Amino acid sequence: MTYKWDLMLRLLHEAQKSANRSFNPRHYAEEYALELESAGQPMPNLDSLKAEAADYESLLYEGEFMVARTDDEGATGENFILTERGQRLLAMLERRGSERDHFRQRLDEQGEAAMQPENFDQLAVECGF
Repeated sequence: MTYKWDLMLRLLHEAQKSANRSFNPRHYAEEYALELESAGQPMPNLDSLKAEAADYESLLYEGEFMVARTDDEGATGENFILTERGQRLLAMLERRGSERDHFRQRLDEQGEAAMQPENFDQLAVECGF
């Protein structure tokens, strides 16, 4: 299995800005698809992409990459803030050029296990995060 890292990156950014508003992964997936199409790339299957974004939300929450916001952080009951683990994933995915490609390749080599907390933490340390 290979994750759509750009979609994952989008969700992480949206989690960071979700104070006082609900986190909506399906909407973010639709925006992401429209951006791809505007950039000349083929439009992905929107229903599949929305479902994948919802799955990523669960994965990020269950893997403690993000946690529910507290009232003083702008909680709505449906939004998140990144944990230290989430910040490390964000930093890995945000890199530019060959360094970004290297980190994403390392994550892809792990397959589904890449997003299991203990595996991710080990990989993050190996990659200097």
